[in-house]
This record gives sequence, structure tokens and C-alpha cells, in this order.
Amino acid sequence: MDGKDFLTAIALLLIFEGLMPFANPEKWKEMIRSIAEVEVSKIRLFGLMSMCAGLMLLYSIG
Repeated sequence: MDGKDFLTAIALLLIFEGLMPFANPEKWKEMIRSIAEVEVSKIRLFGLMSMCAGLMLLYSIG
């Protein structure tokens, strides 16, 4: 993997992260408010699960 692949991955991340606030900003604000009320441990678990899913995907395509 070279620097171009890494920058491509970052670019795709930014595109996907920008879709919701661009397409439906009111719903996005509501979602952010509701996330702020979730327990930290549940947010941490979600982050761990997301990282594991990403690692498994990388492993399967690599």
C-alpha cells in the first residue's frame, strides 16, 4: 500500500461521512443529539465493532 491508497481511503471516508449532513442536515443534527445521550461504554463498543468489521473487510480483500 502506498501513499496514494491511503489518501484514496481518506477521501472515500470523507465522502461517506459528508453524505448525511449534506442530504438531510436536520436528521443529522437529531442523530448527533441522540448519540450524545448514549452511554460512553456503548459508544466505545460500537467503535470496537466498527474497527473489527473494517479489519475483517481489509483482511478478506487483501
